Amino acid sequence: MTRPRISARISAISESATLAVDAKAKAMKAAGRPVIGFGAGEPDFPTPDYIVEAAVEACRNPRFHKYTPAGGLPELKQAIADKTLRDSGFQVEAAQILVTNGGKQAVYEAFATLLDPGDEVLVVAPYWTTYPEAIKLAGGVQVDVVTDETTGYLASVEQLEEKLTDRTKVLLFVSPSNPTGAVYSPAQVEEIGRWALDKGLWVVTDEIYEHLVYGEAEFSSIATAVPELRDRVVVLNGVAKTYAMTGWRVGWLIGPSDVVKAATNLQSHATSNVSNVAQAAALAAVSGDLSAVAQMRAAFDRRRQTMVRMLNEIPGVVCPEPFGAFYAYPSVKALLGKEIRGRRPQTSAELAELILEEAEVALVPGEAFGTPGYFRLSYALGDDDLVEGVSRVTKLLAEAH
Repeated sequence: MTRPRISARISAISESATLAVDAKAKAMKAAGRPVIGFGAGEPDFPTPDYIVEAAVEACRNPRFHKYTPAGGLPELKQAIADKTLRDSGFQVEAAQILVTNGGKQAVYEAFATLLDPGDEVLVVAPYWTTYPEAIKLAGGVQVDVVTDETTGYLASVEQLEEKLTDRTKVLLFVSPSNPTGAVYSPAQVEEIGRWALDKGLWVVTDEIYEHLVYGEAEFSSIATAVPELRDRVVVLNGVAKTYAMTGWRVGWLIGPSDVVKAATNLQSHATSNVSNVAQAAALAAVSGDLSAVAQMRAAFDRRRQTMVRMLNEIPGVVCPEPFGAFYAYPSVKALLGKEIRGRRPQTSAELAELILEEAEVALVPGEAFGTPGYFRLSYALGDDDLVEGVSRVTKLLAEAH
């Protein structure tokens, strides 16, 4: 009897589409092609100096050459508790925090801790590419609540209610959203939170883009908007986006003590503690002020407005204004099936491939986020590259007929 070499559980995992696009763009660039990449969700700014210096000092401290508690440095957990109260008004104890190897580990551990096989999770689509894989690995069943450009990619309570079954255990709530940049108003956050409370659901809320909101938009934590949820809410966050620390790999999970204790047990066997040097850097980040993110946010806001204006000038492209994160999510459905340089792309994935080959611009198709017919473009890149990249796409798509 021949058994499969790879387990069915792991074989079912898809590669990260965003990282795959970014890798292909970098490979083409290394081969000498002038590729401009809109794929990866990564600030183009360096990590602030004071954070880097904290890491340098940590390298010299023998304490950090050894194992530390699997759940995180005690001083970092307390600093995260203080930062959470400062930024979202949610008061928690250090014992309710688990420091993880980036936000992705927090996502995985949250679902692994909450879900049994067959438990359903309501997921608003478009969604970030890692959520489905984490839910699947935990044995959960993803139930999509599909939104589109007509509502600014915001889901209503009525849509959530339609998907509710007696197997629904968790609502995944994300605002600001990756990939759409959608931000729910404080009133909408409270309405959805009270609905989840009334239905007896857990809420897993990803707040990693909390400080990247623009215009009149306002970040609101569902944990604060509905205080009665605190015993059934898990908050995910990290330093990656706010402090330009994607490579440092420090995230965290906040939740009820029993959930955090169980997730910490899992992490103690999976990875032990997060790198102590990275934790020391994160401590400096969350303990400091928000001046660094204020500078980045101003640049992102400028680029956001430029990108949305340029995209909406392309015939056949419709791009709602994103009010958070650093992504635009335009619809390209009107362009599918049209001829461009002798080809007729039928899907947004095929159109993205054509754009990469012909215009040397890398972007991520909507298939990766559960809604074909769209692109995600990150505006976390230099102003000149942004304008050049969108101009190339504009020129190419103008040939569609």
